[in-house]
Amino acid sequence: MDWTDDGIVLSARKHGESSAIVMLLTRAHGRHAGLVRGGSGRRARGVYEPGNRVHSTWRARLSEHLGTYTCELVHSFAAALLDDPLRLAGLSAACATAEVVLPEREPHEAVFQGLLELLSALESPQANAAGAPSWPPTYVRWELMLLKELGFGLDLSACAATGAEHGLAYVSPKSGRAVSSSAGAPHRDKLLPLPEFLTGEQRVAMEERKPVNGAQIRQGLELTGYFLERHVFDPQGRPMPASRSRLLEGLR
Repeated sequence: MDWTDDGIVLSARKHGESSAIVMLLTRAHGRHAGLVRGGSGRRARGVYEPGNRVHSTWRARLSEHLGTYTCELVHSFAAALLDDPLRLAGLSAACATAEVVLPEREPHEAVFQGLLELLSALESPQANAAGAPSWPPTYVRWELMLLKELGFGLDLSACAATGAEHGLAYVSPKSGRAVSSSAGAPHRDKLLPLPEFLTGEQRVAMEERKPVNGAQIRQGLELTGYFLERHVFDPQGRPMPASRSRLLEGLR
């Protein structure tokens, strides 16, 4: 059996003398591994850098087999980031997180499309009005969407206590629901900060008027990281990917 699909390289690990086990996030077949013969050779190595977009064909005798990949490079996102450690850390963190949290061979087209958009934002040198890079808010929103796709989405639409849609400032670590500043003030030490750029229907337009600062990005990453650890990493007995921890440290 075989199929052809668009893919994003998540990782490539050497196998034998010259082959590689390549993990792709594909549009229609989810996170899917395959053997690439010659994949660790000098000529092919650049194709299988994490973050690269490829057109892939997978073949195997039975569906449960590892199978083999034949891939054609479509776009090398990784090459554009080699001189920027922080953007490269963002790419590495996204690929490593997707590889760990997504079930194998389970389609998540929204995650695939969101990762493509994140990679495009990482590749762009654009900055916001304050001169800060414009991609970190996209990264935080991608992790929020990742939680939603896994069934652990946060409800940031209204206050869990009052129903108010404005003045949201916290998130309950138990329910994952937003809490307003007034309702959460007496319990603020037990709540997670909710950065302003994640609230409201006009949050993207708001960023253009009021640029997102580094403190808000860190709050966003700590928020998504808390729920990823609680719902995904801890139940699996696995630590947060080191590359994501390096990204958070770099943003500090």
